[in-house]
Amino acid sequence: MDRRHPLPRRWLMTDERLGDELAAKVAKLPRGSGVVFRQYATPKGKRRRMFAQVRRIARARRITLLIAGPFLPGADGVHGKKAKKNNGLATRPVHSVRERIAAERAGVDATFVSPVFATRSHPGARPLGRIRFALLIRGARLPVIALGGMTERRARTLPGIAGWAAIDAWSEFRP
Repeated sequence: MDRRHPLPRRWLMTDERLGDELAAKVAKLPRGSGVVFRQYATPKGKRRRMFAQVRRIARARRITLLIAGPFLPGADGVHGKKAKKNNGLATRPVHSVRERIAAERAGVDATFVSPVFATRSHPGARPLGRIRFALLIRGARLPVIALGGMTERRARTLPGIAGWAAIDAWSEFRP
């Protein structure tokens, strides 16, 4: 892990549901948090403008900013299924032991394991639940960020995690 970019404990995963509230959500994150900028379906020009706005806020608030999907310069690192160690942080999404092992072999800095609980962003997806989640991360050699239906309160009940990530939880978050 790059000393300039320590692994945050709290993460905001962005998507199109945040709409025009994206910048305001990032501005309200606790200092030292992280953002995974996804915006996959946003048109290219608008995506660039949104990223630039988020990047300005992130720099001012010491928030780590990862890019997922098409690369945009200025991120602190990358997040994705094929992410590899680069000059910044590199993280991968993980949904199975096989993917966890692949991430470990790729030398990334951390994994986002999901969905731990039911989540609006993937309706109908079968959540891991506490037991399957614990089995999936048992023996993990990388820090694990729990994702999917996560809140600060739920994160405190999951042993062995380095942090948590969410979209909706940030609407109600109170540090």
